[in-house]
Amino acid sequence: MTTVTTRTVRYPADGLTMVGHLALPAGAGRRPAVLLGPEGPGLSDVERRRADALAERGYVALAFDLHGGRLLADPEEMLARCLPLLADPDRMRGIGRAALDVVRAEPRTDPGRIAAVGYGTGGAVGLELGRAGADLRAIGTVNGLTTGRPGEAARIRCPVWAGVGSEDPIMPPARREAFTAEMQAAGVDWRLVVYGGALHAFHHPPVDHPVLPGVGHHPRHARRAWHDVLALLDECLPVRE
Repeated sequence: MTTVTTRTVRYPADGLTMVGHLALPAGAGRRPAVLLGPEGPGLSDVERRRADALAERGYVALAFDLHGGRLLADPEEMLARCLPLLADPDRMRGIGRAALDVVRAEPRTDPGRIAAVGYGTGGAVGLELGRAGADLRAIGTVNGLTTGRPGEAARIRCPVWAGVGSEDPIMPPARREAFTAEMQAAGVDWRLVVYGGALHAFHHPPVDHPVLPGVGHHPRHARRAWHDVLALLDECLPVRE
């Protein structure tokens, strides 16, 4: 365990003032960085804790915001914002680029060694950064197996790891197949892990507000998915002291 320094960062994106959580590792040298994107409801303490855990491992970590500092606990309100967002790659790229600019401007960041890891909508944002040709060393997405505009996946310049629950009705087999076909056709170095018996957002601890049908926590696979994310980072973005 190392000493982690955290602070709130505010920055403009998508016509809003986003409120992100930046976690810095101990020391003074430059470190690889990770953009950490949340599920559709938005940035919560779950993502903040994950950013802190990454900083403990030596990464600069920015848990970025989707909704201007708000957590959309009501499923209908969340869908009303996220569905149009997910249908608009340029808006997603704008949100991702704004977060990328924040982490690149951090003096502790090695600007040539940045990864994007996201869950649900946050994972889709990371994929769109890749399709836009952003300089990333790795992309990880859990529950966010989106497809992009024709031909743009060829701009992805790094390995892509994806995880999904086998019983996820929001990311059904047809969605998985479309995603993997896009990655394969574009010549991307891709991997897909299907976690048997898991629902959508299986990685997220239970919450005290309503959720969409088909959402459910799976503790064992949540731990496995986190270990798989860490393995991706260890492979593509190792921390060098």
